[in-house]
Amino acid sequence: MSVVRNLTELGQDSYGRPGLMHMTIAGAVHHGMKEMEVWMQTFAPNSGTPIHRHECEEVFITLKGHGTLYLSRSRELDAPGEPEEFQIYPNATFTIPVDSVHQVRNTNQGEDLQVVVTISRPPMKSFIYKEWSTPHAEAVYEPREWDKEDKLSSASQQCKEPEAEDDVMADIAKLLGRSIEDIVVSDEIR
Repeated sequence: MSVVRNLTELGQDSYGRPGLMHMTIAGAVHHGMKEMEVWMQTFAPNSGTPIHRHECEEVFITLKGHGTLYLSRSRELDAPGEPEEFQIYPNATFTIPVDSVHQVRNTNQGEDLQVVVTISRPPMKSFIYKEWSTPHAEAVYEPREWDKEDKLSSASQQCKEPEAEDDVMADIAKLLGRSIEDIVVSDEIR
């Protein structure tokens, strides 16, 4: 993986979500990250994330724009309930604890909201709620489009880690028509 990359060379995509532009700066699928993932997301006016939760921590840094963070008050209820509202503004940071139901929205009609997002434990598994009164048990798992291999942009493909040693061994075994277990490398060959 390249240590230094130019953000303008990384791909962005809406992934079918109106008003969103998403860029994975460093990620599990795109770059082989194991403990964290970093994104840049831009939300057009009156757009945002769905109401959701995930089994990871999340840290946001607001680069530009204004919006609202909606955060469930308690995870102990059967449903998220009425959320608390927090105003988002340039240079604001906010954190989302594990399994906290939340939503980020650009509530400013005049400008985009742009944030850098860092998550733990990638790739993220999100559970989507239709509304704040939806019971936790009815939240629906939704794979993130940007975590799918077939959605990698050509710029992200160039940043991808080389194949792991096990993958190389599997390819060699396949070429030889044998299983990995059948291939024994003697100490003399090493």
